[in-house]
Amino acid sequence: MIRSLLLGLALLANSAHGAPPIEDTMAQRVLACTGCHGSQGRAASDGYYPRIAGKPAGYLYNQLLSFRDGRRQYALMATLLASLTDDYLREIAAHFAQLELPYPPPQPATASVDLLARGERLVMKGDVALRVPACVQCHGAGLMGVAPSVPALIGMPRDYLNAQLGAWRTGSRHAMAPDCMAQVAKRLAVDDISALSQWLAAQTVPAGAKPAAALPAPVPLPCGGVAGSLP
Repeated sequence: MIRSLLLGLALLANSAHGAPPIEDTMAQRVLACTGCHGSQGRAASDGYYPRIAGKPAGYLYNQLLSFRDGRRQYALMATLLASLTDDYLREIAAHFAQLELPYPPPQPATASVDLLARGERLVMKGDVALRVPACVQCHGAGLMGVAPSVPALIGMPRDYLNAQLGAWRTGSRHAMAPDCMAQVAKRLAVDDISALSQWLAAQTVPAGAKPAAALPAPVPLPCGGVAGSLP
Protein backbone atom coordinates (compact mmCIF):
# COMPACT_ATOMS: atom_id res chain seq x y z
CA MET A 1 0.00 0.00 0.00
CA ILE A 2 2.74 2.44 1.05
CA ARG A 3 4.85 1.38 -1.95
CA SER A 4 1.95 2.13 -4.32
CA LEU A 5 1.39 5.51 -2.68
CA LEU A 6 5.06 6.46 -3.02
CA LEU A 7 5.06 5.35 -6.66
CA GLY A 8 2.01 7.52 -7.35
CA LEU A 9 3.62 10.54 -5.69
CA ALA A 10 6.79 10.01 -7.72
CA LEU A 11 4.82 9.89 -10.96
CA LEU A 12 2.99 13.09 -10.03
CA ALA A 13 6.28 14.80 -9.22
CA ASN A 14 7.81 13.74 -12.52
CA SER A 15 4.73 14.90 -14.40
CA ALA A 16 4.82 18.31 -12.72
CA HIS A 17 8.57 18.62 -13.26
CA GLY A 18 8.20 17.80 -16.96
CA ALA A 19 5.37 20.28 -17.63
CA PRO A 20 6.49 23.20 -19.80
CA PRO A 21 6.62 26.49 -17.88
CA ILE A 22 4.08 29.18 -18.71
CA GLU A 23 5.91 32.24 -19.99
CA ASP A 24 5.06 35.48 -18.24
CA THR A 25 5.29 37.93 -21.13
CA MET A 26 2.96 40.58 -22.48
CA ALA A 27 2.56 38.52 -25.66
CA GLN A 28 1.22 35.65 -23.53
CA ARG A 29 -1.03 37.92 -21.47
CA VAL A 30 -2.71 39.51 -24.50
CA LEU A 31 -3.64 36.23 -26.19
CA ALA A 32 -7.23 37.03 -25.21
CA CYS A 33 -7.04 40.02 -27.58
CA THR A 34 -5.90 37.92 -30.52
CA GLY A 35 -9.00 35.74 -30.37
CA CYS A 36 -10.88 38.60 -32.04
CA HIS A 37 -8.12 40.80 -33.48
CA GLY A 38 -6.20 37.98 -35.14
CA SER A 39 -2.72 36.57 -34.57
CA GLN A 40 -0.54 39.28 -33.01
CA GLY A 41 -3.32 41.79 -33.64
CA ARG A 42 -3.11 41.56 -37.46
CA ALA A 43 -6.95 41.82 -37.80
CA ALA A 44 -9.54 39.09 -38.03
CA SER A 45 -10.54 37.50 -41.30
CA ASP A 46 -14.23 38.33 -40.82
CA GLY A 47 -13.74 41.92 -41.99
CA TYR A 48 -15.03 43.53 -38.81
CA TYR A 49 -12.50 43.35 -35.97
CA PRO A 50 -9.72 45.83 -36.75
CA ARG A 51 -5.96 45.51 -36.90
CA ILE A 52 -4.29 46.80 -33.76
CA ALA A 53 -0.68 45.82 -34.53
CA GLY A 54 1.47 48.82 -35.38
CA LYS A 55 -1.12 51.44 -34.42
CA PRO A 56 0.24 54.47 -32.49
CA ALA A 57 0.50 53.65 -28.79
CA GLY A 58 -1.37 56.77 -27.70
CA TYR A 59 -4.29 55.93 -29.97
CA LEU A 60 -4.50 52.35 -28.70
CA TYR A 61 -4.30 53.55 -25.11
CA ASN A 62 -7.12 56.05 -25.65
CA GLN A 63 -9.33 53.33 -27.16
CA LEU A 64 -8.67 50.97 -24.26
CA LEU A 65 -9.58 53.76 -21.85
CA SER A 66 -12.74 54.51 -23.82
CA PHE A 67 -13.90 50.88 -23.74
CA ARG A 68 -13.11 50.53 -20.04
CA ASP A 69 -14.71 53.85 -19.10
CA GLY A 70 -17.83 53.53 -21.28
CA ARG A 71 -17.24 56.00 -24.11
CA ARG A 72 -17.14 53.09 -26.54
CA GLN A 73 -19.84 50.47 -26.12
CA TYR A 74 -18.86 46.84 -26.58
CA ALA A 75 -19.61 44.48 -23.70
CA LEU A 76 -16.80 42.00 -24.35
CA MET A 77 -14.12 44.71 -24.40
CA ALA A 78 -15.60 46.44 -21.36
CA THR A 79 -15.59 43.17 -19.40
CA LEU A 80 -12.00 42.32 -20.35
CA LEU A 81 -10.72 45.75 -19.35
CA ALA A 82 -12.91 46.55 -16.35
CA SER A 83 -10.32 45.72 -13.68
CA LEU A 84 -7.19 46.90 -15.50
CA THR A 85 -5.30 50.00 -14.39
CA ASP A 86 -4.24 52.91 -16.60
CA ASP A 87 -0.61 51.78 -16.39
CA TYR A 88 -1.46 48.26 -17.49
CA LEU A 89 -3.49 49.59 -20.42
CA ARG A 90 -0.42 51.63 -21.43
CA GLU A 91 1.65 48.44 -21.41
CA ILE A 92 -0.86 46.65 -23.64
CA ALA A 93 -0.94 49.60 -26.04
CA ALA A 94 2.86 49.78 -26.18
CA HIS A 95 3.08 46.04 -26.90
CA PHE A 96 0.83 46.16 -29.95
CA ALA A 97 2.22 49.48 -31.17
CA GLN A 98 5.75 48.09 -31.50
CA LEU A 99 4.72 45.13 -33.68
CA GLU A 100 5.85 45.47 -37.30
CA LEU A 101 3.87 42.96 -39.34
CA PRO A 102 2.86 42.77 -43.02
CA TYR A 103 -0.55 44.10 -44.00
CA PRO A 104 -3.06 42.01 -45.95
CA PRO A 105 -3.87 42.88 -49.57
CA PRO A 106 -6.50 45.61 -50.01
CA GLN A 107 -10.16 44.72 -50.47
CA PRO A 108 -11.38 45.11 -54.07
CA ALA A 109 -13.88 47.97 -54.27
CA THR A 110 -17.49 47.08 -55.07
CA ALA A 111 -18.78 50.67 -55.44
CA SER A 112 -19.35 52.67 -58.59
CA VAL A 113 -16.62 54.80 -60.12
CA ASP A 114 -18.48 57.96 -59.09
CA LEU A 115 -18.79 56.85 -55.47
CA LEU A 116 -15.10 55.95 -55.30
CA ALA A 117 -14.20 59.34 -56.77
CA ARG A 118 -16.29 60.99 -54.06
CA GLY A 119 -14.45 58.98 -51.41
CA GLU A 120 -11.07 60.01 -52.78
CA ARG A 121 -12.08 63.69 -52.84
CA LEU A 122 -13.20 63.56 -49.22
CA VAL A 123 -9.95 61.88 -48.20
CA MET A 124 -7.64 64.20 -50.10
CA LYS A 125 -9.54 67.51 -50.19
CA GLY A 126 -12.50 67.30 -47.82
CA ASP A 127 -15.71 69.20 -48.50
CA VAL A 128 -15.72 72.93 -47.72
CA ALA A 129 -19.50 73.22 -48.07
CA LEU A 130 -20.03 70.50 -45.46
CA ARG A 131 -17.19 71.84 -43.28
CA VAL A 132 -15.50 68.46 -43.51
CA PRO A 133 -11.69 68.60 -43.51
CA ALA A 134 -9.63 66.25 -45.66
CA CYS A 135 -8.72 63.00 -43.92
CA VAL A 136 -5.05 63.57 -44.76
CA GLN A 137 -5.03 66.73 -42.64
CA CYS A 138 -5.30 64.62 -39.48
CA HIS A 139 -4.32 61.08 -40.48
CA GLY A 140 -1.21 62.00 -42.47
CA ALA A 141 -0.38 62.21 -46.16
CA GLY A 142 0.18 58.45 -46.26
CA LEU A 143 -3.01 57.79 -44.21
CA MET A 144 -0.97 55.65 -41.82
CA GLY A 145 -1.78 57.81 -38.81
CA VAL A 146 0.42 60.13 -36.79
CA ALA A 147 2.25 59.26 -33.57
CA PRO A 148 1.35 59.22 -30.80
CA SER A 149 -2.45 59.38 -31.05
CA VAL A 150 -3.89 59.41 -34.59
CA PRO A 151 -4.72 56.03 -36.22
CA ALA A 152 -4.20 54.78 -39.75
CA LEU A 153 -7.12 54.74 -42.17
CA ILE A 154 -5.73 52.29 -44.71
CA GLY A 155 -5.10 48.62 -44.04
CA MET A 156 -8.46 48.44 -42.24
CA PRO A 157 -11.46 46.27 -43.15
CA ARG A 158 -14.19 48.07 -45.08
CA ASP A 159 -16.96 46.83 -42.78
CA TYR A 160 -15.09 48.13 -39.74
CA LEU A 161 -14.54 51.58 -41.26
CA ASN A 162 -18.17 51.77 -42.33
CA ALA A 163 -19.42 50.66 -38.91
CA GLN A 164 -17.27 53.11 -36.94
CA LEU A 165 -18.08 56.13 -39.10
CA GLY A 166 -21.73 55.16 -38.88
CA ALA A 167 -21.49 54.81 -35.10
CA TRP A 168 -20.03 58.31 -34.77
CA ARG A 169 -22.72 59.66 -37.10
CA THR A 170 -25.54 58.17 -35.02
CA GLY A 171 -23.95 59.00 -31.67
CA SER A 172 -23.32 55.44 -30.50
CA ARG A 173 -19.53 55.88 -30.46
CA HIS A 174 -17.79 58.63 -28.50
CA ALA A 175 -14.21 59.77 -28.09
CA MET A 176 -12.60 62.06 -25.56
CA ALA A 177 -14.06 65.56 -25.69
CA PRO A 178 -13.96 67.49 -27.90
CA ASP A 179 -15.01 64.60 -30.14
CA CYS A 180 -13.80 65.80 -33.53
CA MET A 181 -14.68 62.58 -35.37
CA ALA A 182 -18.29 62.83 -34.20
CA GLN A 183 -18.45 66.36 -35.59
CA VAL A 184 -17.09 65.21 -38.95
CA ALA A 185 -19.21 62.05 -39.24
CA LYS A 186 -22.46 63.88 -38.43
CA ARG A 187 -21.83 66.21 -41.38
CA LEU A 188 -21.51 63.30 -43.80
CA ALA A 189 -24.34 61.64 -45.69
CA VAL A 190 -24.70 57.86 -45.54
CA ASP A 191 -23.42 57.65 -49.12
CA ASP A 192 -20.36 59.69 -48.13
CA ILE A 193 -19.53 57.20 -45.39
CA SER A 194 -19.87 54.35 -47.88
CA ALA A 195 -17.64 56.24 -50.34
CA LEU A 196 -14.95 56.74 -47.71
CA SER A 197 -14.94 53.15 -46.46
CA GLN A 198 -14.94 51.76 -50.01
CA TRP A 199 -12.04 53.93 -51.19
CA LEU A 200 -9.92 53.58 -48.05
CA ALA A 201 -10.25 49.79 -47.85
CA ALA A 202 -9.15 49.49 -51.50
CA GLN A 203 -5.80 51.20 -50.88
CA THR A 204 -2.58 49.21 -50.65
CA VAL A 205 -0.41 49.70 -47.58
CA PRO A 206 3.17 50.20 -48.79
CA ALA A 207 5.77 47.80 -47.42
CA GLY A 208 7.29 49.14 -44.21
CA ALA A 209 4.73 51.94 -43.86
CA LYS A 210 4.46 53.40 -40.36
CA PRO A 211 2.63 56.26 -38.62
CA ALA A 212 4.11 59.67 -39.36
CA ALA A 213 6.17 61.29 -36.62
CA ALA A 214 4.27 64.58 -36.92
CA LEU A 215 1.94 66.56 -39.15
CA PRO A 216 3.26 69.52 -41.17
CA ALA A 217 0.45 71.75 -39.87
CA PRO A 218 -1.96 71.83 -36.90
CA VAL A 219 -5.06 69.65 -37.22
CA PRO A 220 -8.15 71.58 -38.41
CA LEU A 221 -10.34 70.67 -35.42
CA PRO A 222 -9.64 70.37 -31.69
CA CYS A 223 -9.58 66.65 -30.84
CA GLY A 224 -9.60 65.17 -27.36
CA GLY A 225 -6.66 62.85 -26.75
CA VAL A 226 -4.64 64.17 -29.70
CA ALA A 227 -1.51 65.97 -28.56
CA GLY A 228 -1.19 69.55 -29.74
CA SER A 229 -4.74 69.83 -31.13
CA LEU A 230 -6.32 71.73 -28.25
CA PRO A 231 -6.22 75.51 -27.97
